[in-house]
Amino acid sequence: TTIPIAKVPDPTFSEEILGKGIAVIPRLGRVVAPVNGVVDLMFETAHAVNLIGDNGVELLIHVGVDTVTLKGEHFTPHVQSGETVKKGDLLLTFDPVAIQNKGFATVIPIVICNTPSFTNINPKTDKQVAEGDTIIILEK
Repeated sequence: TTIPIAKVPDPTFSEEILGKGIAVIPRLGRVVAPVNGVVDLMFETAHAVNLIGDNGVELLIHVGVDTVTLKGEHFTPHVQSGETVKKGDLLLTFDPVAIQNKGFATVIPIVICNTPSFTNINPKTDKQVAEGDTIIILEK
């Protein structure tokens, strides 16, 4: 389910400090590439990944809130920094139940870090979505 980024229980995301975006409440413990592009950075802890899309979008996909403190526990990366990916490629997996049992939210903020590069950012919130569905429409 997609939700407005303002509902993420972390001001870094909800106040759009890093940029505009959207958030996903996951059903599965999978994160797939939302665009064709390059993995700019797979975090060592695999709780987050930065992508640069072929269309110029710079995305941060962050699994959960404060999950960096898990130091990679319950996260498995499936790509490395510098790797080329296509929309739908598996980026990382995680165990949502184990993460929630440790007291962490598993909401996934997806932030457009280069927000000023786009004239319109239209998130498709409050929708049931599947892997590969469009959740944000960007206009340059």
